[in-house]
Amino acid sequence: MHKHPSGCACGIDTHAHVVPEDFPAYIGSKAPGDWPSMAAAQACHRNVMISGKVYRAVSDKCWDTAGRIADLPGMGLSLQVVSPMPELLSYWMQPADAQQLLRFLNDQIAGMVAESGGALAGLGAVPLQDLDLAIRELDYVVKVLGFPGVEVGSNINGAPIGDPRFDPFFEACEALGACVFVHAIRPAGMDRLVGPPALQQVLAYPGDVGLAAASVITSNLLVRRPKLRIAFSHGGGTLGLLLPRLQQGWGVFPALKEQVEEAPLEQARKLFYDTLVFDTNALRYLAGTFGPTQLLVGTDYPFNFHDRTPVQRIGAAGFDADTTAMLVHRNAERFLARQKEST
Repeated sequence: MHKHPSGCACGIDTHAHVVPEDFPAYIGSKAPGDWPSMAAAQACHRNVMISGKVYRAVSDKCWDTAGRIADLPGMGLSLQVVSPMPELLSYWMQPADAQQLLRFLNDQIAGMVAESGGALAGLGAVPLQDLDLAIRELDYVVKVLGFPGVEVGSNINGAPIGDPRFDPFFEACEALGACVFVHAIRPAGMDRLVGPPALQQVLAYPGDVGLAAASVITSNLLVRRPKLRIAFSHGGGTLGLLLPRLQQGWGVFPALKEQVEEAPLEQARKLFYDTLVFDTNALRYLAGTFGPTQLLVGTDYPFNFHDRTPVQRIGAAGFDADTTAMLVHRNAERFLARQKEST
């Protein structure tokens, strides 16, 4: 067990995913072609089927609450915040179809949280291709299910989340005190990759997350919504290396200075980022660039490409005890607005 310096396995993982064991049959007259289903696979696994093709083989840890909880202590975790597998966000579906699917997923997550004995918390999903439906589902997720917030994609059918069209949604999040976790989805740049499909997750995801975070800065989202708590997966992706260029450009190009109302570096230090970068040098760089108060544990559990030793990796980065405690659990408590006292 990888324990926190205080002696407790008290890490909070803000980036972990759920896939249900089965999907409901479509209720309407004709199921959309991209309505997901599950098919048998090898032992303890099932295939997620989308548009008649295997999207991903997933293990039973995706829906087995007890199996998931059993893995937490060995990862140094006391709480895991679960959200849908990003491809299930379904922004490309007709809004009413997506809302039906996402309501099912949100209720499934609520069931896992209820049976977890406090070991799990949930982030819901909303159909952002229709802002009215999205705000209605946000209301349900926060007020009825009691979730601390939602997961959203880095782009919605090609529009980055910093696009002003999504401002009413973020206004509603701020008003409800709901946190927002941004995950890469259907990323830009796939045509520039040479290699197998897994490179989407390995290389294209961080690029899309970095551009999404930059769009939040250049659209002044946090200037307009100062109480909004928003976090980015995969360490903010490429933003850490783009930010010095954005800061320098802000001082060089008058049009950029006119557009961006507050220094990019200052805005970036108001956003949150997970620690899912698989490298202690990268962690130290992110802490120095974004500030140690803005980093949260993220693992991508239970997919094969996940960080199995997140708290140990933070411990190995050489931070002092106070900084380590911030990264392991205190920042996440602030992001999630958990009322319990920090330990």
